[in-house]
Amino acid sequence: MGVFGFFKNQFIEVIEWQDQQTNTLVYQFPVHNNEIKMGAELTVRESQVAIMVNEGEIADVFGPGRHVLYTQNMPVLTKLKSWKYGFNSPFKAEVYFINTKQFINQKWGTSNPIMMRDHDFGMIRLRGYGIYSYRVKEPVVFLRELFGTNSSYDTSAIEGHLKKMIISGLSDLFAESQIPALDLAMHYDELSELSKQKMIPRFAEFGFEITSLYIENLSLPKEVEEAMDKRTTMGVLGNMQQYQQYQAAEAIRDAAQNEGGGLAGAGVGMGAGMSMGQVMSNAMNPTNQPTQAATPTKACPHCQATIDINAKFCPECGKSAVAEKATCINCDAQIPKDAKFCNVCGTAQVSEKKCPSCSHANLPNAKFCAECGEALS
Repeated sequence: MGVFGFFKNQFIEVIEWQDQQTNTLVYQFPVHNNEIKMGAELTVRESQVAIMVNEGEIADVFGPGRHVLYTQNMPVLTKLKSWKYGFNSPFKAEVYFINTKQFINQKWGTSNPIMMRDHDFGMIRLRGYGIYSYRVKEPVVFLRELFGTNSSYDTSAIEGHLKKMIISGLSDLFAESQIPALDLAMHYDELSELSKQKMIPRFAEFGFEITSLYIENLSLPKEVEEAMDKRTTMGVLGNMQQYQQYQAAEAIRDAAQNEGGGLAGAGVGMGAGMSMGQVMSNAMNPTNQPTQAATPTKACPHCQATIDINAKFCPECGKSAVAEKATCINCDAQIPKDAKFCNVCGTAQVSEKKCPSCSHANLPNAKFCAECGEALS
């Protein structure tokens, strides 16, 4: 190797990085086994930061612009190298370029449904997806916490971890918001902003700044969506009687447009035609519809509420709806427990009071015997 080749390999005079990738976070300038010439030019472009590392220790950080590397411009490295006399000798150091631009259109999505409680549907499983953007705000923190001494580092290396952080925060946010599932779509902007604010301190731990977070869609399980579609259909139909009248009118129009003319041309007999006419008449005249027989009822023996005749317990007071029975003291007939007189023989359902002198049977409240006038105890 000639003298020219030796100096070409050993002394690096221009240090710069032109980013050719869209997702590169860190690029290490190739100075391994090469020496940087004192007085070399370091070019740092906008959306870049250059970090110089000496023997594993951060020496200097350079922002955008053109920098000439000499002892006065590298105070930390000069101190580490102990260039007390300002020698312009070459030096060895690692140079890392940090990409500080925004990395947009980063996607997040739920790998598993989020379980949450809903006012309308009870327990539901919620899925969602969207996008977010971030950039490196603190290059030194980023170097210490994540990429270390890797020669290159791109968004795919941290993508999975950031997604999990976002899903964890969103799951907690959705549960705390208590927004009904039917109203989630009208709160996408508010939830997106709240989610971004919740993620700021988590991203800052790695030297990142989250610049935006958007919720594109929140969806429910297929079964719940089908139930919602049915409810929507019923709401659109509105009055079912009017809907039946509309169907009947459509059927009459279709029958009249048949080539054979009328119901006979529709391929139906006289009996079928009369049957269709009856159906249409019932649809057009609600008063012709048969009414259902009223369900037999009875009164609750405790609160007198009207309940089903076969009910065993009252839905109003919760007590037994079956009246308790007792036996008549005279004719042994089954009568209500609290009845004062038998509904068969008319006998009062209280014990008689007998006179101690003549044994005459008296009313239970009598104070004197009706036969002999003796005082009753």
